[in-house]
Amino acid sequence: MSTTPPPRSVTSGVPPKPGGGAHDNRAFDWLRALGPRGRHAFAGAFGGYALDSYDYFTLPLSMVALSAYFGLDSGRTGLFTTVTLVVSAVGGAVAGVVADRVGRVRALMITVITYAVFTVACGFAPTYETLLVFRALQGLGFGGEWAVGAILVAEYASARHRGRTLGAVQSAWAVGWALAAVVYTLVFSFAGDDLAWRVMFWTGALPALLVVWLRRRVHDAPEAAAARERSPRRGSFAAILRPGTAGSPGLLRTTVFAGLLSTGVQGGYYTLATWVPTYLKSERGLSVVGTGGYLAFLISGAFLGYLTGGQLTDRLGRRRNIWLFALLSAVCVLAYAHIPQGAGTLLLVLGFPLGFCMSAIFSGFGCYLSELYPTAVRGTGQGFTYNTGRAVGAVFPSLVGFLADGWGVGGALVFGAVGYGLAALALLGLPETRGRELA
Repeated sequence: MSTTPPPRSVTSGVPPKPGGGAHDNRAFDWLRALGPRGRHAFAGAFGGYALDSYDYFTLPLSMVALSAYFGLDSGRTGLFTTVTLVVSAVGGAVAGVVADRVGRVRALMITVITYAVFTVACGFAPTYETLLVFRALQGLGFGGEWAVGAILVAEYASARHRGRTLGAVQSAWAVGWALAAVVYTLVFSFAGDDLAWRVMFWTGALPALLVVWLRRRVHDAPEAAAARERSPRRGSFAAILRPGTAGSPGLLRTTVFAGLLSTGVQGGYYTLATWVPTYLKSERGLSVVGTGGYLAFLISGAFLGYLTGGQLTDRLGRRRNIWLFALLSAVCVLAYAHIPQGAGTLLLVLGFPLGFCMSAIFSGFGCYLSELYPTAVRGTGQGFTYNTGRAVGAVFPSLVGFLADGWGVGGALVFGAVGYGLAALALLGLPETRGRELA
């Protein structure tokens, strides 16, 4: 287990007691503690991430229609997700550097505009190859939004409340997912499949409205911005990839293990997020409305999972929370993939714990990755590790796509459990960071 401390610019406070104080039990203390500017930052990050999620899920929900329209097999269909996530690694790493050099809010606006523009462009794609290119370019913005927004809020949040604050930001993913599912149900109920998938992408213009509000109301945390400006090495890839020496611990070890952690969690998650709608329609025979009903259970579980995971990451610690839900997520995946045919009610009910566990594991990511890096390279470190995980984890959905032709989608989904095992192992190389203040 690693005992390497982080650089001194991330100051170490005294970790709170596992149970916290009595005042921690009040539901919205974390929100009040942010202050007016912090609450604006929270709203901006929450809205950006919800719309990021909405734009992402336009593809998985439309995948059956896309496959029929372009005559695609499972492997070529899975390539949509893989390309999006691989390119998002580039976008996320670049956005992290931009956030360290020009500020969190400016970088956030750039990412939102990027994913909105190219999501709309997907709706006009005349060929499979064109759609693949537009989807890849959408990944440039998709990759950077979460990391930049999470850092923006983390630098306003106190160490005592950071886990639940970032867990609440993370819950925006479920909100955007739910919005996409509702729009999908409506659009595909009233329009033919050949037009409906295009309409889904065109609705991705919604995030552009958020940018106007961000520009007027949201600002970087003053103390963190000042600390960042004082550093001559802000936004440096070399800094996060520098090995330790006798006089300095370096950040290479942290970057390697944080990247592996992100790879495992996201490999498991995107396997499920990409293929569950297809599995429900192609192998379980659910209608559009039936699929939407099942997703309601999955998404409601996800929303509560994000909020619960945020609470637990403050109380149990960052590492214990991730370990717990890595194990539970793997168990849920295995159980879900082996439900016998005809057990529709069980399929419906198991969606709730599946969504809960695979989302609760993400709640600690925003605060954990922020706490692993000093202010001057926090955006670079978080953007690089989180999105490297996306890129490598993106192999999982494609493998499921190719395996599905022989194993069936349900059998191939088991491969997602491998990712959660990798995440648990990666934690052995990372320190606990609960209680650290961000300078």
